[in-house]
Amino acid sequence: MDVSFILITLLLGAVATWLAGDKWASKTALFFSTAAFAVTAYVIYLFTQGDVVSMHFLWIKKPLVIFALQADGLSLTMAALTTALTPVIVYSSFGNLFPRTRNFYALILLMAFAMVGSFLAVDALVYYVFWELALIPIYFIALSWGGGDAEERKKAIVKFFIYTFAGSLFMLVAFIYVYLKANTFLNLQLYAQYLNPIEQRWIYWAFFLAYAIKTPIIPFHTWQANTYQKAPAAGTMLLSGIMLKMALFSIVRWQLPLTPFAADQYKYIVIGLCLAGVVYGSILALKQDNIKKLLAYSSLAHVGLIAAGAYTLTLDGIRGAFIQMIAHGFTVVGLFFAAEVIERRYGTQNISEMGGIRPQAPKFASMFLILVMASVALPGTFGFVGEFELLYSLAQTHMAFAVLGGTTIILGAFYMLKMFQKAMLGETNARPFADVTFAEGTVFVILIAVLLFFGLHPKPIADFILPEIQNMLVYINRYKL
Repeated sequence: MDVSFILITLLLGAVATWLAGDKWASKTALFFSTAAFAVTAYVIYLFTQGDVVSMHFLWIKKPLVIFALQADGLSLTMAALTTALTPVIVYSSFGNLFPRTRNFYALILLMAFAMVGSFLAVDALVYYVFWELALIPIYFIALSWGGGDAEERKKAIVKFFIYTFAGSLFMLVAFIYVYLKANTFLNLQLYAQYLNPIEQRWIYWAFFLAYAIKTPIIPFHTWQANTYQKAPAAGTMLLSGIMLKMALFSIVRWQLPLTPFAADQYKYIVIGLCLAGVVYGSILALKQDNIKKLLAYSSLAHVGLIAAGAYTLTLDGIRGAFIQMIAHGFTVVGLFFAAEVIERRYGTQNISEMGGIRPQAPKFASMFLILVMASVALPGTFGFVGEFELLYSLAQTHMAFAVLGGTTIILGAFYMLKMFQKAMLGETNARPFADVTFAEGTVFVILIAVLLFFGLHPKPIADFILPEIQNMLVYINRYKL
């Protein structure tokens, strides 16, 4: 079995879901998304046993494009994150009634297919095709099944699409330029020796624009909060839990190895921008009454810290970035699902209209509290492991960076606990609030179990990604001077 079976399973699942019709679409999507995770787990097992699980074939003769997929510790980790969260997101949507159900669930699987492809591709043009393909399903998911005023939703989603698509064009131009020098798109990230320092600078910033918009990094974040708010819960989970990880992963996979000289030269500037997002996102989160906007700005702060760690060019920073990507994925999906559960009962996203939920729904309140604690990196949760390593890497670069990065923990604890207090405690809302159903509880238990297990035992993931990071840093250090 090669790594392409993950993609085949997801693509077949998207087709089968659409053919199944509205009645069976949700169950078909759950079956195939779970099967994709099982295939991913088996591919990881084969990889750990030393089997080669890559695939290559000629796609286009001129320009030379090889449809190449490669499994390594980093790509398989992100593929596992995607295929693990996709069935959870699908199952979490069972409590909603969607028009054109088969289209909705088929688009979720198609998006998962594109995201996994972007993680596994080692030919730059194939990677770019998957990168752009992921935009199409989320555009229609957010536009067709989102909430709020239709005209406002359209403006927010179109802005998101144009921003991310336009930013990606700079990356495409950079790939084409390097192709003209290297005569190949295959493993283009390993051709830093073909670029002089001036060329590396231009290519570095071209990549930065694409990834800063997708992540997002301040000041390219203006699309995020409105898109997260207007998108349906499943769309928000896909965007925050997985899609933004495409950019963070690509920083390490493509940008840093291809432009090591520029990455070392500009790292203080870029880390400063990332940390500005940490502080700015936290301050904006403090002012929000809309729970989805609060979580969106909280995510902005957290991913700013992840990006800052990756740009330190240290082992701890890059490893911490990958660990925190996984932790953030499970945490933010859980938090947005909690917001969705509240909206199902109360029909509102405004925190000021909530209150007194805990006496009526103690199980929901307890699980929500655990997710809040994971979000603020409480020791014993997976988020603590990643944030500790990220802050340590920033301290190695400059102590001031670590101090600024630490504000995400302090301010995060303040606004998240304040949100929990207003929504869960206080005066009881006049409207009844039913405790979690079996399906809702199952989603929460899965997410919390992952966060607690790897919070206490992160070694398997840390060891799995370590060899690739070490090899990449050896390459960067060789060519950065």
